[in-house]
Amino acid sequence: MDNTRSSAEIFLSRNRTIIAVFAAVHFLFLMLLLPDITAGRVYGDVDLYRQWAFLGVREGVWQGIDVPWVYPIGAMLPMLAAGIFGYNSYMFGWFLLCTLLNALALLMLKGSRRLRYGWQAAYLWVLLIAILGPLVFSRVDGISAPLVVVGLVLASERPALASALLSLATWIKVWPAAVILALVLASKARMQVLLAGITVSAAMIGGVLAGGGAKNLLGFIKAQGERGMQLEAPFTTPGLWQAVLGLGTRVHANTEIVTMEIKGSLSDFVGTLMNPLLCLSLALVSLLILAGVRRGADRRELLVVGALALVSAMIVFNKVGSPQFMIWLVAVTCVGVAVYGRLWAVPAVAMLVIAIFTTLVYPILYVQLYAALNPGVALLLTVRNALVLTLFCWALLKLVGIVRADSRSHHSQNGVSIRG
Repeated sequence: MDNTRSSAEIFLSRNRTIIAVFAAVHFLFLMLLLPDITAGRVYGDVDLYRQWAFLGVREGVWQGIDVPWVYPIGAMLPMLAAGIFGYNSYMFGWFLLCTLLNALALLMLKGSRRLRYGWQAAYLWVLLIAILGPLVFSRVDGISAPLVVVGLVLASERPALASALLSLATWIKVWPAAVILALVLASKARMQVLLAGITVSAAMIGGVLAGGGAKNLLGFIKAQGERGMQLEAPFTTPGLWQAVLGLGTRVHANTEIVTMEIKGSLSDFVGTLMNPLLCLSLALVSLLILAGVRRGADRRELLVVGALALVSAMIVFNKVGSPQFMIWLVAVTCVGVAVYGRLWAVPAVAMLVIAIFTTLVYPILYVQLYAALNPGVALLLTVRNALVLTLFCWALLKLVGIVRADSRSHHSQNGVSIRG
């Protein structure tokens, strides 16, 4: 097969070429962050992470234990790790942690022999990191996403280890629970997956209980439930255009959680629909995965496509529309491309556009969106949200196609069953 490859493909697929590109992208962001690092400042939400971490270290007040918190307790682990070089060097510590995890995901994508299109996916991973860099290096989602990449790659041969990593990622930020659900449904090693997840969860819960924080253990669920329809959420799009056109809605600053929300007209009613619609969509996708398993469909295909459907559903049917949610899609899409190559061209191209438009809206043009209600920026956000919905529909239709197909069609050269 190598004889048919062009010299350009051979050059691009070399480990040293991929590592050089990865290093160049991360060095660029290090240079952009250097003024903050040298001045002892931090960028974006990392300011909150530093406050929370050192509030615990210096004053013994721990988020999620002593006081309610918007994150699961596991999020404190990377926040503490980033403080290894001290308070003033916290931004460097956070950047270094993100870089190491990104590198681990890159090595898994490129190094696994079971991934036929690993080097192409590695470049996609680096490119999307480059585009979404302001979010990747300033949000806890940038910690959980590479863990999901590693977990999905390991799922075929090491389901228990994959489940443990995905469970850890879930206790950092809730969204990887969707990937665990896909793994539980699609894997033959279901008990191993469940036991590994339960073990990690028991350790997290035990830590909180030992610290006397039982009443705050699930505080992050309550915090999410009390939110209104956020400005960037997909189902807020009609309300956003009402605000742009002056037709009965307005932008409201929720100062408690530092977000912009839409108020007025049908926004409150739409907000009450999100959780039921999310539950219905997750149930529908789960039933399709189970139906595929019963029909003898390729389990890895069910896992990866199901993960994309479940993760995108968590974004589409969500009152919160934070831009860092797009990092969730990056992780699953890159693994899908690594396994199936051009068959995942639609999600890959969609993710490139989604990433570009997301960065344009936030942080570049965000003030023009919420303060000036600029219709051009609103249009960018509308297209971005439409593409996220497209990803969900693509994955859903793909699952339907898998279920309908004859079971014999799922033993192609790309299909690899998830073994116990």
